[in-house]
Amino acid sequence: MKICVTGGAGFIGSHIVDKFIELGNSVTVIDNLSTGKMENVNKNAKFIELDINDEAIHKIFEEEKFDVVCHQAAQMNVRFSVDNPTEDAKTNIIGSLNLYEACKNTGVKKIIFASSGGTVYGEQIYFPADEEHPTNPCSPYGIAKLANEKYLYYYSVSYGIKIVSLRYGNVYGPRQNPKGEAGVVAIFIGKMLTGEQPVINGDGLITRDYIYIDDVVKANVCALDDKIVGIFNVGTGIETNVNTIFHKLKTLTNSDCEEYHGPAKIGEQRRSVISYEKLHKLCGWMPKVQFDEGLKKTVEYFKQNLK
Repeated sequence: MKICVTGGAGFIGSHIVDKFIELGNSVTVIDNLSTGKMENVNKNAKFIELDINDEAIHKIFEEEKFDVVCHQAAQMNVRFSVDNPTEDAKTNIIGSLNLYEACKNTGVKKIIFASSGGTVYGEQIYFPADEEHPTNPCSPYGIAKLANEKYLYYYSVSYGIKIVSLRYGNVYGPRQNPKGEAGVVAIFIGKMLTGEQPVINGDGLITRDYIYIDDVVKANVCALDDKIVGIFNVGTGIETNVNTIFHKLKTLTNSDCEEYHGPAKIGEQRRSVISYEKLHKLCGWMPKVQFDEGLKKTVEYFKQNLK
């Protein structure tokens, strides 16, 4: 199968590329390297440095004739989207539309989209949220993810492209950026290993559904199956608060840092946890990596690779 992975030099995308190649697929990575790194790109993948907003993407798609597009590229910082909603939309909506038009015009059979179970539902009414839960995102980032799902529905009914939208929980694991503004696990590990002080925003009692990268990769592999179409949560059904993560990581890193709280951030919902039953019933997918195990693996990776 000929697959294009946008954002394939990034944290999540690069792991997906590795697995797709391991399974014998021909993979092209499109990434502008704004947050991705060349060192993450599989040596057996074809790499094209390009922004998804660039019109040159249409020529590339004409030449390559991809079967599947796995769309992981995004402006992925919720807080940035709150401060810069227009900039967020330029990448996450306009850039995505540029990509989808290239798919439509070149016979792409399937699009797998990285949506967000952590943001599209907004403040939840019930826990865990299934795919039928009302969608009332609290941030421009979440709004853009939901808008993508709606646009993809349009491309599906109008042009026959098969669509899978995977609503990820909070993904963590090796290669996540420890110096960014998003990804509390990686950020805390990075600071603890370098002797800096992690900051817990607000009271630290906001919860998220943390899912290890390997399980997310397996969900994307499931999505390659012809019978898998539609919207699916990719989470664990378990919520964990930030204070708990802080103390687990403090133990794993042998850090002597104190529990320090800063101001709460605008645009963050209090609780987020999602059900994975729909995907499980259809293809047997379920999370396999327990949170404590995933944290241990992630800490070990950063001990070896933190620069």
